[in-house]
Amino acid sequence: MALLTAESSAPVRGIVYMVVGGALLTLNDAVIKWMTADFPVGQTLFLRGVFVFLPIALLVHRTGGLATLKITNWKGQGTRAALVVFSTFMFITGLSLLPLADAIAIGFAGPIFLTVLAVPLLGEFVGWRRWSAVSIGFLGVLIMLRPGGDGLNWYALFPLGAALAGAFRDIITRRISTTESSVAIMLVTTSAVTLAGLASYPFTDWQMPSLRDLGLFALAGTVLGGAHYLMIDTFRHAEAGLVAPFKYSTMIWAVLFGFAIWGDIPDRWIFIGSALVIGSGLYILHREARVSRSGQSQIWKGGTP
Repeated sequence: MALLTAESSAPVRGIVYMVVGGALLTLNDAVIKWMTADFPVGQTLFLRGVFVFLPIALLVHRTGGLATLKITNWKGQGTRAALVVFSTFMFITGLSLLPLADAIAIGFAGPIFLTVLAVPLLGEFVGWRRWSAVSIGFLGVLIMLRPGGDGLNWYALFPLGAALAGAFRDIITRRISTTESSVAIMLVTTSAVTLAGLASYPFTDWQMPSLRDLGLFALAGTVLGGAHYLMIDTFRHAEAGLVAPFKYSTMIWAVLFGFAIWGDIPDRWIFIGSALVIGSGLYILHREARVSRSGQSQIWKGGTP
């Protein structure tokens, strides 16, 4: 009976981990947005990255020690890291220019881009239902790009570019995940972003952080590492199709943090557009899970997913 109770509670734990992980990710975004008011993007990413290594060390200890850091596919790891560096710089720049909820809502376009790219790059079959969902999602993106009806919001192109780069990153992740551990991928990515931030030093006006600033960077790095840990552990407790939709709870946290810190309230165009994008993403996840169960989901070229 105890075993049955443990098994039945596992999906609930997975959902809780995903929701809490999303809250931590959004808290990290809020802190970084706050810090970019006084620090260049590169310095912000470097100082935050330094503090991410502590959660990574704890994760390595929990998941099997240094053996989990073995890297087999250096090319894949390097390509993914480059994409993450680009997407991170784009997204943080967008955060510094846009309200928190706006940037996060536009970033939800990632699964839509991923569905489109999976056809030519992974050879996946996408039926008319998912193509319809993709079209609705892109309509939502267009609505958010013109939130006030005053023309294209050019700042919105930063999180949109980050979402596109993130889709390419996920494509690479699917290819290398058979040989690389999640911890190794996380370590390479964190190292690349941190070093890229340091490399910006000669080209930007770095500021001397105070102890308070360092504390905020430590908070951002710790919660970011904790969020990644929870989201990795999520899939040990529940199927991806069950917990993945709860990642969209970050929009709720973004609205709450944005209002509490900056007094921002997303306008109707952001709400309408994000509703279409989230609805599209949820349907794509639903169809992917359903088609996967029928054995038709992924027609891979050149290897096993």
